[in-house]
Amino acid sequence: MNSQHPQFILASSSLRRKELLGQLGYRFIIRVASIDEQPLRDERAEEYVLRLASGKAGAVVQQSVEESCSLPVLGADTTVVIDGEILGKPESRAAAIDMLTRLSGRTHEVLTGIALAADDEVMTAISRSLVTFMPLSSTIIDQYWKSGESMGKAGGYAIQGLAGGWVSDLKGSYSGVVGLPLYETGQLLQSKGIDWL
Repeated sequence: MNSQHPQFILASSSLRRKELLGQLGYRFIIRVASIDEQPLRDERAEEYVLRLASGKAGAVVQQSVEESCSLPVLGADTTVVIDGEILGKPESRAAAIDMLTRLSGRTHEVLTGIALAADDEVMTAISRSLVTFMPLSSTIIDQYWKSGESMGKAGGYAIQGLAGGWVSDLKGSYSGVVGLPLYETGQLLQSKGIDWL
């Protein structure tokens, strides 16, 4: 990442989002937003990821105003959905094992919402992908938990890690499943005159 003459602020501490933006040559700085990530009652997954992406961007905009910084702010949030239920980040071994057991041998949806706050407006976009896992034995799931990859990951897995070997089918955006859909992100940034390379 080249922080010299940054084009925008990334409102995320995610290394994978940083790497995805960096691979396209964007110049940005990072400011971490801390917001409540609990879903609201009866909130649909689409509304949830867009609310969190916008909330992260908005929180960093407030920080930036205090620092007299006027750069656009990019926020993002990813979630896994199965049987209509949002699977967040597991907080325990039991939660991770339960999530991965539910995903075993089935197709689930991964939604990533992105929000760009610039010029007193917030523009949003969403990426939807369908991911199918092979059947996972309890031994595989337990070994995966021990790898440490489950923690901090929506649905309890990272497709860019060991779990990538479980994916028998993917329809949609690989980068969206990782955590930042590059096409949709590029379109939002370009709408504000921000190009890569």
